Formats: sequence, structure tokens, C-alpha cells
Amino acid sequence: MPIPSRKTNEKKDSFISRCMSSDIMNKEYPNESQRYAVCLNQSKGSLSQQVSDIVNKEDMIYGYTEDISDNIFIPVENDYLDFGEEPEEYVISVYKYKNPRTGELFIYDNRGIHIKDGHVLIYVGKAAEYQGRKVTLNKPFRTPDGPKKFSVYVKNDKGNVVKVNFGDPNMKIKKNIPERRKSFRARHNCDNPGPKWKARYWSCKAW
Repeated sequence: MPIPSRKTNEKKDSFISRCMSSDIMNKEYPNESQRYAVCLNQSKGSLSQQVSDIVNKEDMIYGYTEDISDNIFIPVENDYLDFGEEPEEYVISVYKYKNPRTGELFIYDNRGIHIKDGHVLIYVGKAAEYQGRKVTLNKPFRTPDGPKKFSVYVKNDKGNVVKVNFGDPNMKIKKNIPERRKSFRARHNCDNPGPKWKARYWSCKAW
């Protein structure tokens, strides 16, 4: 089975999220960092898509947002960091849906009607292995295995829980140097960091 390809008009971050949670990708590339590298390469797509990405590249600069998927990471207490946000306990209860045309599986944290590529998805059942497992929303945690330095579970504009990955694992934050901190926050418009379900919000919080 071929690895996922980016579809026409599919946003880069949406494709990477779909690619990262693909069953075939999880099987072929169990290492998350390696899987991300392959998905990132696949996300280049056509020339028109690349031009579109230049216009809509904010998430790719700071990180990316992905749906809750089969490879849910449950951090331990020592992994969590305090960024000054109000935390919220969330019990994971995820549901599997299938595209009737392609057979591709999708994971959602709410039961309802879901549509992908113009097709109403078929409910397959609960992912029982995640019942009762808790994560803390709005509280970032370290991700030593990548693909980014930090991740955080938050609710998006639709009320669904998503995972935001942010921070360059190869760079150190130097917010203890006032000039560096001021420069970063000015360059990235951190006075208006955008919504919590975007990586720029949390990158600004880190600074």
C-alpha cells in the first residue's frame, strides 16, 4: 500500500496530520521523527501547493496541529511544564471512522457525523485502549522523541481536542536575555499570538 499523497487543495498541516496518523505510515515508520520527515517531504505536493504554502506557512514555522490519533502520547507528570495557562483534566475517549471509498481510518474524540473529501465516514467503534486515560489540556509537555520540542493538548475552535506540536528541538530558548526576548516577540507579533490551537500561540508563550 503506497504512503499517503497530498491531495489537491489540501493544506500542508492537514496533510501532515493525516499522514502522521496513517496506519500504513505507523507500520512502515514506527519512529515518530522518521515518520514526520517522510510526511514533511510528501507534503511538498504540486507547484501550486508549494506557492500556497508560502502564503500560509505560519504553522510550519512554529510547528503544527494534529488530530488525536492512534499514537496518542500520555506524558508523565514530570514531562509537564507550567506556561501560566489554566489546566483542565480531559479523559481520552476516541472513536474510529472509516472512509467508505478508500478504507482509510480516522480518529476523532467526539461521536458524530464526520466528512472527509466529500464522503460521510462510517463509524467503526471506540478505540477501547484509550478509555479512561487522562491528559491535561493547556499544559505543555516535553517530547524528547520529537518531532518538536514540546506538545500540548488543547480544544480547537470546534471544541475537539487536538495536539499542538511546537518548538525547534535543535535550538535553545534564550528568553533570559532581554534583547533576544524582545526581538523574538516583536518579530512574531506575540502581543497578538492567535488562538491556542495554533503553534505560534505556544511559541510566544515559551518566550
